Amino acid sequence: MMVTITGAINALRPMRMLRIRTRTRAVIVGAVGALTALASLFLPTSESRAAAASSHQDRLTPVWHFREAHSRRIAAPPAAVYAALRRVRANDILLFQTLTWIRRGGRSLPEGILNAGTERPIIDVALNGGFVLLADEPARELVLGAIVDAPAGAPRTRTLMRNPPEGYSVATMNFLLTADGDGTIVSTETRVFSNGPHARCRFARYWRVIYPGSALIRRMWLRAIEQRLAP
Repeated sequence: MMVTITGAINALRPMRMLRIRTRTRAVIVGAVGALTALASLFLPTSESRAAAASSHQDRLTPVWHFREAHSRRIAAPPAAVYAALRRVRANDILLFQTLTWIRRGGRSLPEGILNAGTERPIIDVALNGGFVLLADEPARELVLGAIVDAPAGAPRTRTLMRNPPEGYSVATMNFLLTADGDGTIVSTETRVFSNGPHARCRFARYWRVIYPGSALIRRMWLRAIEQRLAP
């Protein structure tokens, strides 16, 4: 995806620092990137397991097929970082509203993670918009969960989170706080378990398209937590 974007930008104005000296070469780079991105939509998925149950998320989602993880060191104790985490709003997260606007196709939706507004902390918005609080250990770990894909017309009741039927994909996202001297390592990890080959294939196509934007949001989210601590 990034290769495609880079090629498109260079087609307009070649950047010699990237050794893309002509528009023709830029078009070739973009085409290769587009073909690579298209091919990635059909790559097989693999199953991963937590080596040990060292967190609430390990116990809740010990097996997954899709994952992303990011971390940041913040110069504050875990209790202060946790409090800041609970105060972060959507407009604190750089590009969050732009990327979620694109994701929902510009549609006006009820308040939720794709239309979070600016009045309430984003964690509270998520919990009122389809996410479930699975674990909350202040100053240590917060885990949210949601059914992120299901067969057409199938119910999405919260009770299905723990033991999803075949055809369902469920996700957990955590924020884990680990003391590090006079600071805190705050990490966020998203895991998705897809029950059955059709569910994995269906979710894989979606995941590989949204992953770049999702990863950017997670990194900016951690940055927003640190900024919430600023005097």
